[in-house]
Amino acid sequence: MVSDGGACPLPAVDVKLLLSDNSRSKVWSAGYLSFALWDSRTKELLKVFNIDGQVDTRFDILSAQDPYSYETKQTLFSSPRKEKARSPVGFLQRSRNALLGAADAVRRAAVKAGFGDDTRRIEALTMSADGMIWTGSANGSLAQWDGSGYHLREFLHHSSSIQCICNFGTRLWVGYMDGNIQLLDLEGNLLGRWSAHNSPILSMAVGGSYIFTLAGHGGIRGWNLSSPGPLDSILRSELFEKDVSYKSFEYMKVLVGSWNVGQEKASYESLRAWLKLPIPEVGMVVIGLQEVEMGAGFLAMSAAKETVGLEGSPNGEWWLDAIGQILKGHSFVRVGSRQMAGLIIAVWVRINLKQFIGDIDNAAVACGLGRAIGNKGAVGLRMRIHDRSICFVNCHFAAHMEAVSRRNEDFDHVFRSMTFSSPSNGLLTTSVSGSAAQPLRGENGLRLPELSDTDMIVFLGDFNYRLSDISYDEAMGLVSRRCFDWLRENDQLRAEMRYGRVFQGLREGEFKFPPTYKFNKHIPGLSGYDSSEKKRIPAWCDRILYRDSRARSDIECSLEYPVVGSISMYDSCMEATDSDHKPVKCVFNLDVAHVDKQTMRQKYGEIMTSNKKVLYLLQGLEAFPEVNISTKDIILQDQNPSVVKLQNRSTKELACFEIIGQTPNSSGTPFSGFPSWLKVSPAVGIISPGQSVDVTLQHGQLRSQDYLTSTSGNSPGAGQEKDATLLVMVTGVYSTAVRDHKIHLQHQTRRDAFPSRGYNFADRLFG
Repeated sequence: MVSDGGACPLPAVDVKLLLSDNSRSKVWSAGYLSFALWDSRTKELLKVFNIDGQVDTRFDILSAQDPYSYETKQTLFSSPRKEKARSPVGFLQRSRNALLGAADAVRRAAVKAGFGDDTRRIEALTMSADGMIWTGSANGSLAQWDGSGYHLREFLHHSSSIQCICNFGTRLWVGYMDGNIQLLDLEGNLLGRWSAHNSPILSMAVGGSYIFTLAGHGGIRGWNLSSPGPLDSILRSELFEKDVSYKSFEYMKVLVGSWNVGQEKASYESLRAWLKLPIPEVGMVVIGLQEVEMGAGFLAMSAAKETVGLEGSPNGEWWLDAIGQILKGHSFVRVGSRQMAGLIIAVWVRINLKQFIGDIDNAAVACGLGRAIGNKGAVGLRMRIHDRSICFVNCHFAAHMEAVSRRNEDFDHVFRSMTFSSPSNGLLTTSVSGSAAQPLRGENGLRLPELSDTDMIVFLGDFNYRLSDISYDEAMGLVSRRCFDWLRENDQLRAEMRYGRVFQGLREGEFKFPPTYKFNKHIPGLSGYDSSEKKRIPAWCDRILYRDSRARSDIECSLEYPVVGSISMYDSCMEATDSDHKPVKCVFNLDVAHVDKQTMRQKYGEIMTSNKKVLYLLQGLEAFPEVNISTKDIILQDQNPSVVKLQNRSTKELACFEIIGQTPNSSGTPFSGFPSWLKVSPAVGIISPGQSVDVTLQHGQLRSQDYLTSTSGNSPGAGQEKDATLLVMVTGVYSTAVRDHKIHLQHQTRRDAFPSRGYNFADRLFG
């Protein structure tokens, strides 16, 4: 409709979203980073603008040349059987548009491929009850626009990608990629938030007194339109009293191991000694490796691969296969892994437990040169075990005795910036939902570290903390006498944790094994410590720390504190001599409290249908506002306006209204929409209790097409009558129940309102 001889002002991007603004007879079309605004009556392109509200000047150049394009003139005055003459758009103009279109195509391809600034791409589009347009972007921002496409305000309450927006009454419901819901008022203020699903919220719809959310894994949940509110408090309290009937406990053991392998490949004997399961009840094995592969060339290539989402190396694959072969004999299968440069983390579970493990997400944070190189940093795996979130993070921090502060900074950087993304290996396609979590925000709007939002977290790896204020000979003397308690007094990590400077809130099991660094390779026992000229002081570089759900150690497992862990073994493997580090391992005993969802839903249903307080509140939410219409029969004279007053007689309830037209088309079948000659303002809105709104009805300006294509039996110069029926749809803010009021509208015009028969309309078009 807007092409003119091959020149089109629209950006060459896919139309991703459409929105019909019935109240203004406009249609919004959204691409990745731009919008187009259309007149739904004339099909005219009104405006092209980007996500910042800046108007596309290419459209202005073409539209400013003539209000009626060459193609429009041909449509109005040429015989339909004749071939259209070629548009007089010059060669340079067509070339310019072709070049600009090609540039747009490149930008579109870059956005689709994940390059360029696509974090602001448009993901959701809706219209609110007050007539405002709302858009949601991939960076979590919400933008408010008026009906003419002018950017008003922008809000950022959460940095996960917005997937959908739904409005009902005075509230906006926003669904995010990480499964969270946020509730806002029409001023953009945050009213509430909660985790609705453990995968992206794809769509939302309102029905009855509920809003329903559809998640990426296919699950649908319903939320009362009044949430959060008194009803939620009662339901939560009642369900808590009945939790004995639907809560259950699971017990499992997890073996966690860490080894700085020094770019070596371990012998089969070393692997068997390290991975020997101390007890058959172990159901999960988590392994973290450091320095699987190093070297400047490899690190540079690894950094480049990270930028395009690639990972892995031959040495990394060898280690995963070798460990997998050892564990395969115990019925373990690998369910997730992540490699960044020389760091690897991987998880294996017993086949019979695989059904209880899901939502495997991975992440990586570089702490090397410029926070960009992965020789130091962390890789993490996050998963749901019996519907509880547990995270494992394998770290390798800054080396050297004096770099204590740098190690603390490395931890802080990892903890604050690690962000998970959906897995790409598909190892758990039957249970992984593909969630993509993003950083959360606290009550003050500041970003909260994502690692703080887990039921349990385990840090493992080569943290590189050394023994300070002790000489090599003193340390070796204590080691030879196995006086490890005295030696631990010089441990940098314990000192930094005691002062609250690192690993805040985490704890470590008691250990009695010798320092794990530094050893001469292939020399067994305590005699293998570094004997070179450097004589590095032995240290416990390799550690495993954790935090569970408890605020105190005496708290028992419950739905409030769903994951409680204890340590049954924490040891090193002195038999492994392939590296200058000794591997360590730790066995966690986990108590996991979770909910039998089917039983809980049954209890929920019983409360909803029998609890008197709940029934009373539900009855109150269904209260319907009474709205009076001042007149239901209107006669418009020429272009003189008429006013209809809508009065909300309720003293407590808000009333939402929308006015729609019922106009017969050429076949006599009614369709929803205002007739082209009628202006209604406002056509949507909210009426406060006891207040009223004036709605103006007026005949619009005569348009050439209305005149030329008139199907009335009267001649153009004669007086004409036009009829229309308007429906005033009224709802409350907590229920979709609706009442409609009909307004019959008639328009009468005088003979002199139209041009005379002798007037040549083409003269006005062509000057």
